[in-house]
Amino acid sequence: MKKNFTTAYLSIGSNLGDKITNLQDAIFLLAEKAGSIAGISKVYKSESWGFESEDFLNACVAIHTTNNAFELLDIILKIETELGRLRTNEEGYQARTIDIDIIYFGKDVINTNTLVLPHPNLQFRSFVLRPLADVAPQFYHPILNKDSRNLFQECKDKGKVERTERKLYASIEDLFSKAQFLAIEGNIGAGKTTLANKISEDYNAKLVVERFADNPFLPKFYEDQARYAFSLEMSFLADRYQQYSDDTSQLDLFKSFMVSDYDIFKSLIFAKVTLQQDEFKLYRKLFDLMYKEVKKPDVFVYLYQNTERLLANIKKRGRDYEQDIQTDYLEKINKGYLDFIKSYPQQNTFIIDVSDLDFVANEADYKYIIHQIQGYISRNL
Repeated sequence: MKKNFTTAYLSIGSNLGDKITNLQDAIFLLAEKAGSIAGISKVYKSESWGFESEDFLNACVAIHTTNNAFELLDIILKIETELGRLRTNEEGYQARTIDIDIIYFGKDVINTNTLVLPHPNLQFRSFVLRPLADVAPQFYHPILNKDSRNLFQECKDKGKVERTERKLYASIEDLFSKAQFLAIEGNIGAGKTTLANKISEDYNAKLVVERFADNPFLPKFYEDQARYAFSLEMSFLADRYQQYSDDTSQLDLFKSFMVSDYDIFKSLIFAKVTLQQDEFKLYRKLFDLMYKEVKKPDVFVYLYQNTERLLANIKKRGRDYEQDIQTDYLEKINKGYLDFIKSYPQQNTFIIDVSDLDFVANEADYKYIIHQIQGYISRNL
């Protein structure tokens, strides 16, 4: 028999650290541990209430939960601890990474030492009432018999509550869809294809994977770089341009966003390392013409991996033509990527150091990477 749910309304706020990411993390954990997200307000900036500190970011969340009010409170306290909130015995209000309060739990009226509902101070706090009016404008206070809009209009708290352009999402998939096109890049053996595949599978993304195994010049290049470099780079450029244009020209209607294991700019990075100066000048002219026409990623993620790990990964995956790749070649490629990132500050580009991570074997490492991407999108898009 299906268990009935209750709609609870929660106020969430943060004024320490990465505030928007703290709020987003809280919503994801509430969805994971407490119930399904039924509504999320706009994000508001407000002055600290009752003490001197940094401004808060505040929002209100509606959830459908099968827990009772006391079980929900216990879950919330654990989420606050997980997100770094430190409770002390000091009197008065304090700055906090996250603050989650139950405002309403259905129409329940509760008065105990551990929980009072509706929240006893909600009608005095404009930073609670303003976002509450977004998700529950006509919800009536079971004691005061006034809805959220009326309570906000009558509130005597004149603290500034300013709507921001920030947005919060019910799921990671929804958040990633904000970045319609996510490119995962990295050196040879960094794990970019593996990560792109995992993201595609876990978050319903269209996968764009570089096809290069059939390139006839690649094995020859690793045997004699000077002789085959120009042929290889021109072949790669033509193939990448055609594939990239075809695969990124439109989103799959049944997918939430697009993730690739390369960006076409890698062609220029590799060419600069492998070609002679006069060859590179010619190559650059052709590349610039093509690059103007292709879709650019909304977020460019570079997986940094130290050379020792790169060589170990290359050996492990066992492609014969890669086994003689030299350390200095990998280091030049890495420098090329870092120079590209520095040279294009207008792109949404960031680096994740995965040298000490194993996101294939260790789920915590994978979640760490996803959290880094999540935080970047929340802050920058």
